[in-house]
Amino acid sequence: MDMLGIIKQLCENMALRWTAHVLVRLTQRGITTDDVVFALLNGDIIEAYPTDYPYPSCLVLGQSVNGNPLHVVCGKGEGELWLITAYEPSLREWEQDFRTRRKS
Repeated sequence: MDMLGIIKQLCENMALRWTAHVLVRLTQRGITTDDVVFALLNGDIIEAYPTDYPYPSCLVLGQSVNGNPLHVVCGKGEGELWLITAYEPSLREWEQDFRTRRKS
């Protein structure tokens, strides 16, 4: 199974590890855990970070429950998905497709 399929399966099984960091960031940014799960279930991987420690991770572009673009960084651990951070992408850093980083 590909990484996106694994992410979706772990979300469907609610095998999610919510770190203190991600929960603080979600609260600061007004993003709900439902938004994160919805984005992961309906999103696409736009960047992969195979050498991240302690687990390979990736950046998923999805949408929040209310349809706003949402980026979620997550890593696949042993039998669970580690949620690292989530944010609404900015047009200052991303092209309008929210998939392509702007060149500096």
